[in-house]
Amino acid sequence: MTSTGRPRVFDGAERLAKRLKVSRSELYSRALREYLARHSPDEVRQALDALCEELDTGADELVREAGRRVLEATDC
Repeated sequence: MTSTGRPRVFDGAERLAKRLKVSRSELYSRALREYLARHSPDEVRQALDALCEELDTGADELVREAGRRVLEATDC
């Protein structure tokens, strides 16, 4: 504990919040989100899965056509 009775971690958080120009509440919120993400791999996977669903990850027509032609050419 510091001379004021507060644990050093709070003093460090205060300094970091000032340096990042965010409130302590915002800093604690960010820290908790990061902690939960690191300790909840299923939630991270679910978030990535949701992102992939939002993005068009399908191959475009040119790639599909090229793949089809390669398969036809190598078909025995």
